[in-house]
Amino acid sequence: MEMRNTMSKIAILTDSSCDIPQELAEKYGIDIMGFHILLDDEDIVEREKYTPEEFYDKMRAAKGIPSTAAITPIQFCEKYCQYVDEGYTDVIHVPINRSGSSTYNNAVMAQGMLREERPEHHLNIHLLDPHTYSMVFGWYLCEMARKLQNGAELRHVISEFETQMNKMEIILGPYSLKQMKKSGRISAAAAVMGELMGIRPIITLIDGKTRVESKVRGDDKVIPAMIDLCKKRTEGVEDFDYMIGHTSIPQAAELEKACRKAFGKAPLTTFNLGGVVSANTGPDTLALVYVGKPRD
Repeated sequence: MEMRNTMSKIAILTDSSCDIPQELAEKYGIDIMGFHILLDDEDIVEREKYTPEEFYDKMRAAKGIPSTAAITPIQFCEKYCQYVDEGYTDVIHVPINRSGSSTYNNAVMAQGMLREERPEHHLNIHLLDPHTYSMVFGWYLCEMARKLQNGAELRHVISEFETQMNKMEIILGPYSLKQMKKSGRISAAAAVMGELMGIRPIITLIDGKTRVESKVRGDDKVIPAMIDLCKKRTEGVEDFDYMIGHTSIPQAAELEKACRKAFGKAPLTTFNLGGVVSANTGPDTLALVYVGKPRD
């Protein structure tokens, strides 16, 4: 958690939507607060009780659909107070995408509460909106931490992070549509038609907004369609890199093999979609994450 940069003592705080593996979180000293997920009357704190694979199995076997609860202002205030009491000068706080949760606004509220709890505090809170989910921002949060450990300036790494987030895009290939229907990612009619006819939507997730880009018929068409769309969207991108997210389904290895062939390089990383993310995408989903063109 502690980054020393000249006379600063810097913490990095995020939440479990980042999907950063625990070993990387420990390596780079990143604080991760867990979301609560309610599934069939069980209150699950992400990262505390179940592995991602166990959570996928629970979703597949569940009668209902999981729902998530935002981290509260009180929880954030308690964490900020901890940083004040431990002598931190700065905290870089990157919560889940602002447009997809009230968590960001709860962090804003927590700053006001902190002034009441610790009136004389001098903690600088750098609250950043990643505009996305999962390791799409988690990977670059680790990069930020690594650079701070190596003496980079705080302002510089924040600027780099925000620039990178302005280029990140996701293509989702869901093989089951139950969760996406419930979460509103696709319409109920599209979900029913998909299940009846084997039609699979190819979905982009950019700046927190989902869009069905195309539809294919049959599971074997999903991966080629994801790669074709990625190629179109990244034409002319010089700093192209990609990552693969998945819910531990066999198609994950197929996607990586196809991407290596199509792009001529290995992914930066492959990762499990965590509980908060898979609660919306469903337990049978692939994600192709890539560096696209800068947005306005």
